[in-house]
Amino acid sequence: MRKKIIAGNWKMNLDKIDSINLTSKILKNTEQEKDKKIILSPPFIYLEQLVTDCSERKDILIAAQNCSENGNGAYTGEVSAQMIKSIGVDYVIIGHSERRQYFNESHEVLNNKLSQALSNNLKVIFCCGENINQRDNNEFLDVIYNQLSSTVFNLSAIDFSKIIIAYEPIWAIGTGKNATSAQAQEMHNYIRTIVSEKYGNEAANNVSILYGGSCKPSNAKSIFSQIDIDGGLIGGASLKSDDFISIINSI
Repeated sequence: MRKKIIAGNWKMNLDKIDSINLTSKILKNTEQEKDKKIILSPPFIYLEQLVTDCSERKDILIAAQNCSENGNGAYTGEVSAQMIKSIGVDYVIIGHSERRQYFNESHEVLNNKLSQALSNNLKVIFCCGENINQRDNNEFLDVIYNQLSSTVFNLSAIDFSKIIIAYEPIWAIGTGKNATSAQAQEMHNYIRTIVSEKYGNEAANNVSILYGGSCKPSNAKSIFSQIDIDGGLIGGASLKSDDFISIINSI
């Protein structure tokens, strides 16, 4: 049975004191549940602090927001998957729309990052999603298929079992537009269907698929009630303790 997952992507936000305070509020105002996981993804420099602060909570796991496509070596400013794993981090986010857009991360780069992460025993939250033009031109199913078939669908069944998929409707993030629960369910069902075609029904039933499109307390319960939506990858709302705790409690 798939666990429900709420992941908070802090992006490039919060100073050290703010990150400690936010983590403390989450710890104090949530309860450990065996069928639910919370994943916190702070900036690199706070990862080890969160690993320590959350060590007593088996339901709270820590994710890096990125890793290098290379192993250790002369890559100034990069952080390797081996380094991330060595401080007790569990997950890494790969393929986020902002990395694709601002850093021009190609399928080749993403495949290299997948290889680095998995070979260093990091599990992966892999993001996919379409922009507004692709949505309006009814290309969104093809876009998602291409993004997955060019990357995570190249993995063995064993490695694919270490992947969480996060669907990001880019057109509904910070644009004032909102995906309806039905639209979100349609996309999650499509992703689960093509996973089944590639890896079989068991893999499709076991893979967790998160919704990553401007989820907030006012729409979380409706979105998470959909049969193929297993939780959320939360951006802005994960920086506000009351909002994030409300989203956690809505699933």
